[in-house]
Amino acid sequence: MPPPRKVDLLPAELRLWLQEELKSRGFGDYVALADALNTRLEEDGLELRIGKSAIHAFGQEYEHFVKAQEQASAWAAGWMNDNGLEEEAKRHNVLFQMITTLAFKVMQSQMMKEGDEIDARELHFLGKMLKDVMSSSGIREKLMEEERERIARETRERAAATVEKHARSAGMTAETVEGIKAEILGVSA
Repeated sequence: MPPPRKVDLLPAELRLWLQEELKSRGFGDYVALADALNTRLEEDGLELRIGKSAIHAFGQEYEHFVKAQEQASAWAAGWMNDNGLEEEAKRHNVLFQMITTLAFKVMQSQMMKEGDEIDARELHFLGKMLKDVMSSSGIREKLMEEERERIARETRERAAATVEKHARSAGMTAETVEGIKAEILGVSA
């Protein structure tokens, strides 16, 4: 087993700092970034030193991840907007972004392969993941239908109450009023 990369030995706080610095420097300026990182390591009393090449390798990998995440996020946002899921996207953004990022990365890796290099298991899991995401849309549709039915029921109830009030004031019998109400509500009198 190969030894861990030096970047993987960084404390979490410094790894986050490195990631932010890579983004802010446009994934470049590796010599200055290596100097800044090693200065921080020294100030923190750590003996670990990381060279420009190690930071460059990590930076390239991280840049690829960031771009894949941005592409997946843009795709997800477009898909959500196309399907009228803006509010749901706000509530489930983190989970959905994680799933779409993973799906996008798997799709990208599979698209670069040829014939016998393609792992059928990865495609199976990708299909299952996408099916689950799509089925959540079905759940959303069911919830929206239930909401539409609730609104229609409440509207009918308000209308029936208004008609009942006016019918009674017009002197209709209780039986006639109940018949009209039942007709509006769609129930037997």
